[in-house]
Amino acid sequence: MNQGSYSYASRDDGQGSYKVQFSYNVDLVLCIDGTKSMEPVIQMVKENAKRLPDDILREAAEKNKRINSLRIRIIVFRDYREDGVHAIETTDFLNMPEQKDAFCSAVNSIEAIGGGDEPEDGLEALAYAMASKWRWPSGGQKCRQIIVVWTDASTHKIGYGSAAPNYDPKMPKDFAELTQWWGDEQDNPKAKMHYSSKRLLLFAPDAKFWSTISENWDNVIPVKTIAGQGMRERDYDEVLELLVNTLTVN
Repeated sequence: MNQGSYSYASRDDGQGSYKVQFSYNVDLVLCIDGTKSMEPVIQMVKENAKRLPDDILREAAEKNKRINSLRIRIIVFRDYREDGVHAIETTDFLNMPEQKDAFCSAVNSIEAIGGGDEPEDGLEALAYAMASKWRWPSGGQKCRQIIVVWTDASTHKIGYGSAAPNYDPKMPKDFAELTQWWGDEQDNPKAKMHYSSKRLLLFAPDAKFWSTISENWDNVIPVKTIAGQGMRERDYDEVLELLVNTLTVN
């Protein structure tokens, strides 16, 4: 049986029947607000991020959801008009646990700086995440393409910072095109992610664009944060549980 396809656990449930265990290739992109407003909690966010690889693998196994392969990418976002070359900082996908040291090093390098006004360029970070080099279902293998956005700030409209010299010209021209990149329609040729494999965990304030995404895009799990309070009320265990619960069969 191919890796990533359905498999059967080797133990029974005490009544002579066996539990089916599903196996996935999981790609996870962490979009982290790196602006000054996050300074009071950035160290906590970083320490929790470094725990994620091991905790995801352990929790998934405990819930009979086997992860065959886990890759994680980091995107730190700020504000193009205020922060120039530091507006978006990214890594490639890193294989876990083999590249965990490189992952932790990247997390440790995140600083809560800049940002200027309260809205940030979170939609550009989301677009970068959507355009990641995802693995797709193939040969019976199942996958999950998961984006997590962590921010305590509202977001500018996409393109707000497009005059910045380092702004990516391949960005969606407006929110409608960003929505097409998400691909709510199964056969949308502009979709950047697999229709049934994609998930978005959105830890963001109830503000324009974030609320529109929460209310209108499919496969989005919204958790409201409080603008300007650094997500103090969010508990790491809740983040972990929501991540593991995205590994459901459809």
